[in-house]
Amino acid sequence: MQYPKAKQKLISVAVASACMAAAVPALAQDQAQAQGADLSSSQPVQSVVVTGLRASMQSSLNLKRNSDGIVDGIVAEDIGKFPDTNLAESLQRISGVSIDRSIGEGSKVTVRGVGPDFNMVLLNGRQMPTSNLGDLNGRAFDFANLASEAISQIQVYKTSRAESPTGGIGATLNVMTARPLDRPGFLASVGVKGVYDESSTNSPADVKSGKRVTPEISGVYSNTWNDNMFGVSVSGSYQERNLGYNTASVSSGWKGPFRGDENNWGTIPQPGTPGSENITNRPKPGDVYSVPQNLNYAFSGVQRERTNGQLTFQFAPRKDITTTLDYTYSQNKIHTRRQDVSAWFNFGASASNWTNGPAASPLVYTEFLPAANSDIAMGGADFATRSENKSLGFNALWKVNQDLRFEIDAHKSTAESQADSPWGSDNVLGTSSFSRGDTTADFSQDFPVLSIKGADFTRAPQQVTGSAFRNGYMKGEVDQFQFKGRLKLMEASQLNFGVSATEVKNRSAFSTMQRDTWGGATSPADYPSSVWHPETVRGYFDKIDGSGNPNLFNNFYTFNFGEVRDLAIKASGRPDLYSVKDHWDTDQRTQEKSKALYLQLNTDWDTALPIHTAIGLRYEKTDVVSTALVPTATRIEWASQNEFTVVKGDPTFTTLEGKYHHLLPSIDTDIDLRSDMKLRASYGETIGRPRYDQIQGGTVLDNLARLDGGTGTAGNPGLKPVKSKNLDLSYEWYYGKQNFFAVGFFKKNLENYAGQSKIDAKPGLTTPVGGALWNEAMQRGGCTTADTTCIRNYIFRNHPTAPGVTRGADDASGNATGTIVGQPGDPVANFRITTFSNQKKADLKGVELNVQHMFGNSGFGIAANYTWVDSGLGFNNAGIGEQFALVGLSDSANLVGIFENDKWTVRAAYNWRDKFLNSTFDAAGPNPKYTEAYGQLDLSIGYSITPQLSLQFEGINLTNETTRQHGRTEQMLMEAQQSGPRYMLGLRYKF
Repeated sequence: MQYPKAKQKLISVAVASACMAAAVPALAQDQAQAQGADLSSSQPVQSVVVTGLRASMQSSLNLKRNSDGIVDGIVAEDIGKFPDTNLAESLQRISGVSIDRSIGEGSKVTVRGVGPDFNMVLLNGRQMPTSNLGDLNGRAFDFANLASEAISQIQVYKTSRAESPTGGIGATLNVMTARPLDRPGFLASVGVKGVYDESSTNSPADVKSGKRVTPEISGVYSNTWNDNMFGVSVSGSYQERNLGYNTASVSSGWKGPFRGDENNWGTIPQPGTPGSENITNRPKPGDVYSVPQNLNYAFSGVQRERTNGQLTFQFAPRKDITTTLDYTYSQNKIHTRRQDVSAWFNFGASASNWTNGPAASPLVYTEFLPAANSDIAMGGADFATRSENKSLGFNALWKVNQDLRFEIDAHKSTAESQADSPWGSDNVLGTSSFSRGDTTADFSQDFPVLSIKGADFTRAPQQVTGSAFRNGYMKGEVDQFQFKGRLKLMEASQLNFGVSATEVKNRSAFSTMQRDTWGGATSPADYPSSVWHPETVRGYFDKIDGSGNPNLFNNFYTFNFGEVRDLAIKASGRPDLYSVKDHWDTDQRTQEKSKALYLQLNTDWDTALPIHTAIGLRYEKTDVVSTALVPTATRIEWASQNEFTVVKGDPTFTTLEGKYHHLLPSIDTDIDLRSDMKLRASYGETIGRPRYDQIQGGTVLDNLARLDGGTGTAGNPGLKPVKSKNLDLSYEWYYGKQNFFAVGFFKKNLENYAGQSKIDAKPGLTTPVGGALWNEAMQRGGCTTADTTCIRNYIFRNHPTAPGVTRGADDASGNATGTIVGQPGDPVANFRITTFSNQKKADLKGVELNVQHMFGNSGFGIAANYTWVDSGLGFNNAGIGEQFALVGLSDSANLVGIFENDKWTVRAAYNWRDKFLNSTFDAAGPNPKYTEAYGQLDLSIGYSITPQLSLQFEGINLTNETTRQHGRTEQMLMEAQQSGPRYMLGLRYKF
């Protein structure tokens, strides 16, 4: 509620300050107030019961207008009827909020250019744990785990608040669920939908799911009794979705970058050397360039099964006491089948045509393989994961009198992700036909075109080569206690104060059983020809420009993963090689214990222009303990042409510690220029904690090395959080009950970013590269450095029993197989270790424009916003080595049109996000990855058959947009992906 304006004198300020100091031991909390909607949600933020889309937009407008600081939100149209089926898709409609998509759905959010790891997500004011096997050590919350049916509103706090848990530099997002005493009486609804995802039909048979139309069912029940003394609400939903997506990518990254005047292994021939005449428009001496390591076409089919439920009990024995006990559960099961075809470049004799510098990339790159016996790789994969989220919470609110209230809130919440298959979470079988001749990659159009000469699957039948069976596990836990209060001071001030204690645990574990016999693990005779199923590439990429190129290598084979796995086990007699390990290779455990105290004084000033201020201070102290099970590397085995396996022995645990504390001030001021206009100014300091992989203990070497060495990671538990000093200014004009215009400016000064750098280390492992046998093969065998097949054949045939040499049978192409281990006296391998330290600073600024207008009583309305974000800290595409640049920074815009009357509700929403940098490293090293500009059109139509029964249609990505990522140039493709639109038709009955 808004307090009456009262004249403030210096003595009243002194009294308020004294009361603030005296109230510290009381440790009380502020409950919901109109100036700033409380994060605890034990009282409704708005008293309006929304019943339609226009009313929902009006409630969101009121939330923005009556809050301290800059707050945006989305309010449900009705109980069980949130505007979008995916919460992230709803959030992207808010100015300044952009989303990352996964399997065609919104999953993570970026706010005002600040990435997902630095946005805090709360559930009813409580900090939520995270787990995601796709990002094993991140802090980003995955909104795809939560269904929208039980959500009553989402609040997005863009400015800092003393009472908010720390961690949200971009924003703090509070997801609020419906509670029975907030909406007294009986309320219930049930809904059913059929979902048709067009992308599920555009996949090879070996990855397709069975159903074209999948079900969704949801229900909500809420009731109160005994004059609203008791209340209970139950909600649940079950959703199945089948989909597919097809990806063309340089999946192992671009080798480089190199300078045009450097002579490096694996680069193009220098002027005057053999082969240099085959280069058109070669990179100039000062230009930076890279070459592709492979080109891959992958076809994925996905089955997703999501279950959500919430149970809430409320008991109000007196009008001044309300207690709430709630339990929230969600499960998200994802099963992905993938088939792919690819060609790997060995950086031998080549021809190429290049873009202009200073950052250059090949338009066309051809590698000459006259023997036509290299591998055409055709792999299969089977991924199955299950994520579960559980949260049990208790809240008690006591309104001592009209001036004082206390609240306690406690919860225990977990998020756990693990394999949902006996094979593990991420499993790959590599197969090949050794019949590849001259190979070309054409990057001149959006779709990269792979051309292969000499391919002959009859002469060289397909066989299993390498494999990798991986298992992942991640669990996050949060135990949190909050004690808050509010004390009214005189007529126009109030003091909010409280303490909290939070313990966050994160565990991530990983193991890999990898067989790096890519030159041939078994024989083609071990596999009946019937297990290989012919397919063509072109039709699966028909929406991407360039896929119709007649030079495309169009034919490949798919297979049933389980069937071929069983045949590989039979052929090798080693089931252990095609199964997950019974132990973890890495096991990282981090514990953070935080204690916090905050005070916030809210005051209204009766000046010529009425002013409201909220001045707050939060103190937070955190202790970090990080323990990691680190595998001990014992040797390097040269297992195939250009791949080296880092063999590991028994792992050991290491433990490191860190700590930090911060004093975080905040001040929000809003001035009523007139009854319908506000001017706001805010300053606040916030922190964002490091990712878990940045603070892990120990050094972990990657399993696979190359000719030039290996890679690994090392953490630093002593890292400090990123700290941001935030300034916000905004003007808001509320020119109608449902109409407003707002323009805002924001600036963030960020420091203590963890720089990701690569350092060279030599952990004492010898490598055969450059060793005695290697040198002999070049001197006596006539081999060259680039011809590793020649070197391996020489060593196996001339020194089959030498120390470290294990000779195998020749493969189908007549080349020797086996392993070679470095010996004493051979060179010690170099490893590039990625580590972290607080060394980076960044500034970003932006402008938000926001308008919402309803055209009288016509039923028509629009909502539009545009966000411009800028930072001088971009990636230098012509630079070599480690760089620090802000990822996720992009302009964005939304345009939403609505129509609503007593029968129809129609909403068409177009969302656009400009090109942005999403990573400063690709799979091969320090190369930028840019996601190109993307726009998506969604449509929802509702028709009320009766006041209780309604029909709903929803269409997602109606124009079937594709996505694309590139590197230093637009032609330096990282990934191009085609999926498809999704349609839903359903009925909803409201009791």
